[in-house]
Formats: sequence, structure tokens, C-alpha cells
Amino acid sequence: MAQSIQLANHIEITVNNNDLQVEVEGNQLHFSFAGLHNKTFTDREVLFEMPFLYEHEANVIGDGFQMLAQTAGTVSHPVDIGRCPDNNPSYRIYPKDAPKRYYNYLVVEGSAGYTLFGFTSCHRFAGYFDVVLRDGHWVLSAAIDGEFTQVADWESNQLESVAVLCGQSLSELYQIYGEMIAEHHPVRQGVTQDAPVGWCSWYAYYADVTEQNIMQNVDCMQDKLEDLEWVLLDDGYQAFMGDWLIPSDKFSGGVKELIHSIRAKGKKPAIWMAPFIVQPESEIFKQHPEWFVRHKDGSLLKAEDVTYGGWRCTPWYILDTSNPEVQDHLTNVVSVMRQEWGVELFKLDANYWGTLKGVRKQSGITGVEAYRLGMEAIAKGAGDAWLLGCNAPMWPSLGLVDAMRVSDDVERHSHRFEQIAKETFYRSWQHRKLWQIDPDCATFTSLANQAASREEYEFHRTVLLACGGLLLSGDPLPEITPFAKKTLAKLMLRQQRNQESAKFTALSLNHAFLKLTTKNDLHCLFNYASYGAMEFTLTSDQPMDWYDYWTGEKLNQEPCQLLMVSVDKGLNAKAIVTA
Repeated sequence: MAQSIQLANHIEITVNNNDLQVEVEGNQLHFSFAGLHNKTFTDREVLFEMPFLYEHEANVIGDGFQMLAQTAGTVSHPVDIGRCPDNNPSYRIYPKDAPKRYYNYLVVEGSAGYTLFGFTSCHRFAGYFDVVLRDGHWVLSAAIDGEFTQVADWESNQLESVAVLCGQSLSELYQIYGEMIAEHHPVRQGVTQDAPVGWCSWYAYYADVTEQNIMQNVDCMQDKLEDLEWVLLDDGYQAFMGDWLIPSDKFSGGVKELIHSIRAKGKKPAIWMAPFIVQPESEIFKQHPEWFVRHKDGSLLKAEDVTYGGWRCTPWYILDTSNPEVQDHLTNVVSVMRQEWGVELFKLDANYWGTLKGVRKQSGITGVEAYRLGMEAIAKGAGDAWLLGCNAPMWPSLGLVDAMRVSDDVERHSHRFEQIAKETFYRSWQHRKLWQIDPDCATFTSLANQAASREEYEFHRTVLLACGGLLLSGDPLPEITPFAKKTLAKLMLRQQRNQESAKFTALSLNHAFLKLTTKNDLHCLFNYASYGAMEFTLTSDQPMDWYDYWTGEKLNQEPCQLLMVSVDKGLNAKAIVTA
């Protein structure tokens, strides 16, 4: 028999499954399995349903399971923001012809205000929402992916928790939602610390990076660039994926020695690794074939069998992090890098692959659970070092990283600048609530095979100004342009003044506001490729002077409370500060 449940805000939901036990706490629902029989949990176990009573053209934003997926538009015309939706031919997390899934949360912007449907926990099961037309009516369902595990194999009957929130202010809803999540997943210590500011090797040299490249850039991090404090050695230093302690020939002096040299120059070393993937040429693969996720027939699972196969050094095999030996291995590798090498930040990439479905040593364990065990093993080895999640499963990482990449890889190109702006802005509410956001690197200097115009770089810089979070230059510092140097200085100044993200007033993402200091307001205004010119009216509490943040040009004659600003058509942005 269906149960009808009313939340504190009078929203009604229906639970149709009699095997589910529901505890109501204000506007949050905690679910557990209370059935007496063994049952296989499919990839769509519905927790509750309710009528979707919003205007058909109401704007929505929903997250994806992994970093590269987010959905905007409307429920009848969803628009993929990222390059790789969860159901595309690469990722294949759910079937392409299935209704659009909004993982983790779904926000609806209706005429009466905002409604946020959101999973507040992700301990074992990925949660998602879908909206389907049934008998002429739109119905919203909240469901979990049971990964075809059997109840009899579970360690606990606890499922996940979900909230339904509504109100007039989007930032207030996000604030409440963030607090609810933190109850289930307390944040790591880095979340409230000052964000790392520094340099990363990837977008300057990609996998061709050498020892010499690193030290040349460290030498440049003096004088005007001395505020760049961190040095992130990205992919390319290791002999093979999986053998993180064995350097490639390009690092013949040893990575440990290089990191000591970075420290000797007064900089903080950081390192990249993809902890859950392994290529077949590696020593770890040859020595421990029993450490990997398998198919039901016992054969080894390659990433490409079930999802995107990886961007280099493929095929990728997946470490079984439910295996205590694998957990010890991960703890040990990271501990060596932390204790003996002196690494202070770990950029953990390809994290999504740690959640792939397959047969693991521990029966009844989900990919989400296994991933979380792997991340806990890494955290044990890392001690007080920073953990940065990248290409990660979003909600399965809650409480396990200090910082999280929230956008695709930057590329010196207008299309990618626009894409990562939207990806970052839709997730910027997460900053310093769940983790510090990483909008990816600041790139303002063109390479021989990758170039953007000055106007495109100017859009990109204002995106980074608005979002806050990690600030890492991705330019080759020996070739850095005066414009790039000046821009970095202005971005670093913003970080010194304020570490919060600017808040957007609507899902259109045109106007972000930040109280920069007690005396200065910052307004960031954005236009996107397909739009005409836009007019904005900016207001302040009292008569102020208004300036262009980047040029310092004064925009008014007398102090005033109202400023009209236009932003040209296409990809353009302005940053305006009061004083």
C-alpha cells in the first residue's frame, strides 16, 4: 500500500514500496530497507514519487554522476552542459534511450521560486531523479542505483537520504542543502583553509613534461610571480599508469629528488596520480593480477568494456579497492610520497573509474562503496596533505576530498572557455560547503598548436575571478605574456581579499555578486556566444564610485547608487568593483 508523506514545507511525496522504511526529519527523508526477504536491487529502485507541477518551460539544472555531466534547459528539452553526459556512447552509465537522469540534485526555477530535490548522502548508492510523462502528467521519481546487489550480501540495510527544499533565494536553498550534506559527510580540513595558488605542468607541456621543464618554471616563480606558491607535477612523470613510485626516463634524477628541489626553492610540491587505474605494462599489473575488478565469467574487466576506455596508456584495468591488500597498497604509495618525498597535495585523477561495476573480492559491495574505501585508504596515507578530486564521481566523493574539479579540461579556445564557465558556475555553490572548487587552470598564453584571442582570454579571466577556488596557472612561465602576468596578479589579489565564490541570482548565469571586502562590491557580468547585447542595472547600498576591475577605469563621474552597464553580444564579460 502506498504511503503518502508530508514534509515540513507541506510538499507531499508518495512511497509505493512497502519494503522501504522512511524516517522524516523536517524536509529530509532517510530511507532504509525493511523487507523480510532477499531481493536484488536493480539500477532503478524508486524511493518516492510526486507530481511534477511546474511550468513546462521552467528552467532546471541537474548534476551528473561524474564531473563531465550536467544538464540544464527544461525537463521537456534538456540541454547537456558538459561534453560527456552520463548516458552518451562513451560513459554508458545508463542507457541512451532511458529518461534523462539528474544525479545528486535537481533544481527547478519556477515563477513561484526555486525547488531543490537533492540526495543528502551517498555512502553506498548513487541517487538520481527522473521526470517522465505518465498518463498525460509529469511525474518526478527519486531513485537509487542498487547495482544489482542482493540484500542478503549487504552489511547494512541503510539506503540514502533525500531532501526537498523550496524558497525564493537559490543561494539560501544551497546553503541549507550544503549543511544537510555535511551532517552525513563531514568536510575535510582543507575546505575552509586558504585555496592553493600556484602552477601546474599539464597545460604547458602535457604528458611530454621533463625535469628541466619543472625547474625552469620554478625559477620563474620568483619576483612578480613569487606569490605562486604551489608546483603541481602532473601526468607524465611515471614509468607506467599504476607504478607511481617508478619514474619515467624523462625523470632520470628521480621524482623524489625533484620534489626536494622544489621545496628547497621555497615552493610547495603537489603531484598527480590516477590511483584506481593500471595499464598492463606496469609492474603492479604483472605482480598482482588478483588485485583487479573482474567480469562475472572471471575475466579481467577493462574500462573500455563498460565505459570510456581512457585518454592514454590504455587499456585501463581497475583496482579492486574492496580488497584489503589493495587498500594497504594505496595507503603505502601515498604515504611514501607524503612522508619521504614531501608531497603536500595529491591531484587524484580518473577517480570515476574507481566506481565501475564489476565483480570484487567483497560480495554485495557497490562500486560507490568500493570507491569510498579506496579514497579512505588514500586519505590514511596522505595525512594532512590536500586531496584534489578530478574526473571524479561527484557525490560518491563527499567528505573525501578537500577540493574538487568541477569542470572539463581547459583548452585555449572560446567554445571550451564558455563550456567550463557554465560547468563551474552551476557548481560554484559547492565551494567551501562540500569542498573547494577547482575551475581548472588559468591559461592566458597561447601555445603553437592552441591559441585564443585576447577577448576570449578576457572572458576566461572574469570566469576565474567570479568563482574563486584553486588558482593554478597552466601557462609555460618562461614564455608567459605581460597580459597573462598582470591578469594573474589581479586574480591573486582577489584571493587575498576574499576566498568565497560570487553568487548568481538566477540559472541564466548572467550576473554574479560578491561582497569582496566590507567596502568593496564585485559584480561579474557574463554574456554567452548565442546571445545579443545585454544591459545590466547595478545597485549599491549607498552612493559609490564604480571601476572596471581589470583596467582600473572609473565608470561614473559622481558617486552614485545605480550604474547602467552594457555587455556586447557573444562571449563577453565585465568585472566591476565599487570603492
